[in-house]
Amino acid sequence: QVPEDRAAPPVADEQRRRWHAYYTEKRITHQWFQVHLLRDLPVTDILEVGPYWGLVTAMLANAGYRVTTLDVSPMPPPLGAAGHVQADIRALTPEQCAGHDAIIACEVLEHIHWPQVDGVLAAMAASRTPWLILSVPYEGTQFGMNLYWNRHVFRRRSFLRKFRFLKRFRIRDHEDFDAHKWEVGYRDTPLSALREKVEAAGWRIERQDFTADCRSVFLVCRNAHPAASAAAP
Repeated sequence: QVPEDRAAPPVADEQRRRWHAYYTEKRITHQWFQVHLLRDLPVTDILEVGPYWGLVTAMLANAGYRVTTLDVSPMPPPLGAAGHVQADIRALTPEQCAGHDAIIACEVLEHIHWPQVDGVLAAMAASRTPWLILSVPYEGTQFGMNLYWNRHVFRRRSFLRKFRFLKRFRIRDHEDFDAHKWEVGYRDTPLSALREKVEAAGWRIERQDFTADCRSVFLVCRNAHPAASAAAP
């Protein structure tokens, strides 16, 4: 039994419970991939949109990046953050996301309605930030399998997604920011439509990639504005 003076307070117990419930292996891999995509980019100062529990923030700082977070919540900066900007991305201004080498906006845009995405991407591009890394859930036709075996254990995970392009995405709650408002792969939101929005907003897509278990599509984008491009050799 843990001595009373060393027992964790109830708040810490609840935080640990929520952390372990959220950070499955697939989510940690997905968030590592956000940092991995920066490896070959000439960037040092990052604006991270929607830090949530702050694992990406901590990894960015640990990798040697200077990171500022942006979120609708007036939260204190997560571990490793140099600062925090309180802002609602639905009313984002270029000034709120200016002054950085890259913006990371992963698993964020699907939380706002599809027509609002254009304005957010345009504001990010107007900030003259040279690079943008974004990801959203991908539900296009796909199959994945992970198999591990030794003489002590056997583990298998698999998934199959098909025919989502025939269906409309069902929004669980229009007012709840946590609820997804769209996902790529459904009838009204194919990947081609997202790419068109990104490019129309002023970004040039340099790379497209995917994570399997979390089933997300990643776009690495370069700002098409001449001034921003000059800052991104």
